[in-house]
Amino acid sequence: MAEKTLSPIELQEYLRGVRHPATKDSLCSAAKDSGAPPEVMETLQRLPDEDYDGPPAVMKAFGEIE
Repeated sequence: MAEKTLSPIELQEYLRGVRHPATKDSLCSAAKDSGAPPEVMETLQRLPDEDYDGPPAVMKAFGEIE
């Protein structure tokens, strides 16, 4: 069975309401509070440990790890 690929839209669904700038830790906390599945949490853990000034910055980092 092929591994399901997480889309940027799916990732953003779990990050709704995040206040920016946001750290990787705050993104992970928000996703966990939103009920994110393990694959989303694993993806967020792979992001660089930096401040993200908005959703486009998160998506840029996400695109670079995939």
